[in-house]
Amino acid sequence: MAFTRSRVRLPSPPNNIKMNSDENNKQNVFSGDIDPEIADLMGIEEKQDSSAPDFSDLFEPDSKEENQDQPVQDFSKTSFAPITKIQENPKPYFRDKNFYKIAVAGEGDISKKVHDYLSKFLKAEEPQDRSMYRSRLIPAYWDLVGRIVSRIYTDVGIQKILLIRYGCLSPALISPEQRDMLSRVIFDNSMDEPIYYLDEWFKAVASGEVRASATDETNVKKKNDNQIISTRLEKARGQFNTHSGMIAGKISEIENLELQLKDKVSSVLNHSNHPVYANLKTCYSPEQKNTLSSINDIARKLSQLDKEMGAMYRALDNAAEQLGDLKEKAAQLGESIGVDDESISKEFNTIRQMVKLTVGRQGNHFPILMKQYFRSNIRDIATRENVIQEMAAIEAIDPGLFCRTFKRQTNRIVPYVILIPSFGDRGVCWEPFDRFNRATSRGRIAIPIFPKEIRNAILYALGDLRWQVEKEKAQHYWMEEGLTGKYYQFFTEKKLRGDVKEAFIQDYILWITKESEGTQKLDREARGVFWRNVPFPQHIKDKLKNRGFVYNELYKKDVNISRSDGY
Repeated sequence: MAFTRSRVRLPSPPNNIKMNSDENNKQNVFSGDIDPEIADLMGIEEKQDSSAPDFSDLFEPDSKEENQDQPVQDFSKTSFAPITKIQENPKPYFRDKNFYKIAVAGEGDISKKVHDYLSKFLKAEEPQDRSMYRSRLIPAYWDLVGRIVSRIYTDVGIQKILLIRYGCLSPALISPEQRDMLSRVIFDNSMDEPIYYLDEWFKAVASGEVRASATDETNVKKKNDNQIISTRLEKARGQFNTHSGMIAGKISEIENLELQLKDKVSSVLNHSNHPVYANLKTCYSPEQKNTLSSINDIARKLSQLDKEMGAMYRALDNAAEQLGDLKEKAAQLGESIGVDDESISKEFNTIRQMVKLTVGRQGNHFPILMKQYFRSNIRDIATRENVIQEMAAIEAIDPGLFCRTFKRQTNRIVPYVILIPSFGDRGVCWEPFDRFNRATSRGRIAIPIFPKEIRNAILYALGDLRWQVEKEKAQHYWMEEGLTGKYYQFFTEKKLRGDVKEAFIQDYILWITKESEGTQKLDREARGVFWRNVPFPQHIKDKLKNRGFVYNELYKKDVNISRSDGY
């Protein structure tokens, strides 16, 4: 996706919202058109607190680094690190009586709109009136969040951060138990995994840590020189990141072999004394002689890998040179490497589309956190730690879930996970990988924080990811080759109706939750497709072979195929 890049412009601090009752009463956001009981619950007093969100600690635009290329990923990880705790001591954020004032204040006319519609929505007694104000409040709320997001690279204050992260407009709208639960969610990211709350994601996009999400929008106007250079620059970054990622994977492979070599050399160097001639060492044992042979094999592999890595470095040098030339051209045309306000605005609109997809047409599209819409148990919401635990459990059943092979090199690549403040039932895969770096780039999936069932929401996103990765790999042969081809053939032969991807995702959920436990829920042909193309680890297969005739037959086919040419 091509960006229009410019220097980030920092806005001036917003004016505080006045709370008097003089001739400027039209600008009074909290003007008393809300029940005194509701105002008291929200902590709204007659006088405005003079304290406003702190905007003094700003990121200077000149501090942004010129190089916005994505950091090289660590391919040495083979699994998620165990989660040692899922909550921390409660924080006082939701006990602040001025939370609502500060969260809404300082965003111009939209602040007044949100307060006005929220007041009328909460006071409405007739269902028709309540529905009307609800429909007006939703777009006004999103406009408010968009205004805050446009300044996410500044210190907008914790109240506005929590508004973006959880959709918490006022703590008075949720129960004391829910406030306590949210206050215990681990706030900072102590896990080295690409899982972001929404405020963290916008900051990462604003800083250039991650690129903005791709969209399906096309520009019908003729491209100017800046747009052409911007597109070529993005492609060059993709090539650079592809080569650097492949080298990182090769380095990880070499390091693993070197560790094996070190262990084997240590075992060869261990000599015991001769049983008869005590002052002399014995010959190599049969095991050590076998080890010497394997050392030679490892040495040959290391030599080959080193040769391949040398060629990769030469390709990386060429990509770096091309990237540098394009950066110079972009600078000459006045193109800044930083991410501009327009990119943040586009990303915000993209996130709104993700929210709609997680909710679905018939779901609850109300974006504001309210007590009747979610549970008070921390295990039931998609916190970062809960998502990692669930993804680890799913990967243990589907070990190839995050594996991607490119040029005979397989890497484990965990996608970006964006935790969306919505009451959706399902996660979605927005991108399977970067269109300019299919080899090592991360895809991106969105997970609703307040789902009905957390594991199903995550499974839906991962099933979507699996389908889209396989489909993109097969390209225009997706109906014939690989996992998508095999499943599509089953789908058409059975004359099933509906969306083939949706059917696959639902079957994937059954495959992970039911079939892995020996509960037969899939069609026989579909089970065969999953058994061969989304295989369980061997210990699960060994368990299932004794759980019924169908699994035993599949297991026997595996044994026979392993003795022949494979699937």
